[in-house]
Amino acid sequence: MATSTTGSTLLQPLSNAVRLPIDQVNFVVCQLFALLAAIWFRTYLHSSKTSSFIRHVVATLLGLYLALFCFGWYALHFVVQSGISYYIMIIIGVENMHKYCFVFALGYLTMCQITRVYIFDYGQYSADFSGPMMIITQKITSLAYEIHDGMFRKEEELTPSQRCLAVRRMPSLLEYLSYNCNFMGILAGPLCSYKDYITFIEGRSYQLTQSEANGKEDVKYEQTDPSPNIAVAQKLLICGLSLLFHMTVTKTLPVEYNIDDNFRATGSLPMRIIYLYVSLMAARPKYYFAWTLADAINNAAGFGFRGYDKNGAARWDLVSNLKIQHIEFSTSFKMFLDNWNIQTALWLKRVCYERASFSPTIQTFILSAIWHGVYPGYYLTFLTGVLMTLAARAMRNNIRHYFIEPLPVKICYDVITWIATQVAISYTVVPFVLLSVKPSFIFYSSWCFCLHIACILVLLILPLKRTQKGSIEQKGMKPSWSKILKEEDNVLGQNRYSTTNSFSQKQEITCRYPALKQ
Repeated sequence: MATSTTGSTLLQPLSNAVRLPIDQVNFVVCQLFALLAAIWFRTYLHSSKTSSFIRHVVATLLGLYLALFCFGWYALHFVVQSGISYYIMIIIGVENMHKYCFVFALGYLTMCQITRVYIFDYGQYSADFSGPMMIITQKITSLAYEIHDGMFRKEEELTPSQRCLAVRRMPSLLEYLSYNCNFMGILAGPLCSYKDYITFIEGRSYQLTQSEANGKEDVKYEQTDPSPNIAVAQKLLICGLSLLFHMTVTKTLPVEYNIDDNFRATGSLPMRIIYLYVSLMAARPKYYFAWTLADAINNAAGFGFRGYDKNGAARWDLVSNLKIQHIEFSTSFKMFLDNWNIQTALWLKRVCYERASFSPTIQTFILSAIWHGVYPGYYLTFLTGVLMTLAARAMRNNIRHYFIEPLPVKICYDVITWIATQVAISYTVVPFVLLSVKPSFIFYSSWCFCLHIACILVLLILPLKRTQKGSIEQKGMKPSWSKILKEEDNVLGQNRYSTTNSFSQKQEITCRYPALKQ
């Protein structure tokens, strides 16, 4: 049974008209419906007009309906995975539930991926039910760790970001299902923290807290909700351009042509490099479309407000998953990954990297590969990514400072590193697109594994900074998402719309919403 037949066939005539698989048509139409529902949700079910209970119920029911429309009864996996995880949280207790929830949620996801890939439709790019399960798995595991941090661990044991995200009470079943399965994020995410979501549902996103001079008393007052209309319009424009590019250009530049026998035999090296870059660049707009549309849906519902920038403009990027300009013009492997799938990078850091007792970089890449799925190409990509990340860091630490000044030298250096980064990224992710071992090795063999060998030589030749424990220095060896999270730790509670508060050790440290008292 192919996954393309599991959802509703109501839109089959439209699918035939646009010549796209029915599951992809269902996905896009459901996301557009979710966008309209988000506008209605913000307008008529605003927190000032209705209770958080009603908002939870409506968000959950709409989410489950969209899942049922897209995936048929496979949507029951979402409820089953969430329900069993919630039961584990209740019966195991806060001391160890994070471990059990992590193993169960990731194991259940992997079981579904194995079933889908090796029984139903190997190699199909259809919109399948395991995609939403990947997001739900992130939510289940991150919330389990946040509850463990908030209800079991001591305050002084937590990092600033862990204190900020720690949950101090067990959520109700309705809150849990609403967080996992709400209509704004059930189909394409992105991941958000539980506290951010509950703050939004309860209408506390725009509360301001002001401490009095003695620091003992807080005075709360409301700020007018900033309008998300401009942000939503801008993101929908990006979606339209991305979809147009995907429909017109992407199909004419297939990644598979990189392993075409005639092209490998007759194409010159410059032509092969250019086509590698262009074909992988052309493969990205479908992600730009899906993630930006998901971001716009959340914003349209009023979720995603982070505060104001230095110019007083509202920032609607709390749950944004990418920064396209930084991706396309990145001058380092690290910069590219810092701005790609941002919320997943945050999840990997929170549940793995900062909690790993040894080899955090390698453990984090392995978890990322397992979470993405069971295609061998994913593992080839992430294993290559480990080499690329370590080698790029070593190069940057040992060479970059020679090219900071004068300005012409820096510009030349940036151009060269941009070219090298784009080629390295494209080289790394080819197996991620080809999926299977044989075509991936055909590609790497045609390149004589040159970048793999180059990375190994770099790691053997260039010195690496070390910590007192003798391990690779975390500052130098953090996976490329670490910059985001370091900045996250540094700016906790510094949104322009908030004021400084005084807290005792018994009081909760909050980040984005100073008025949040969970």
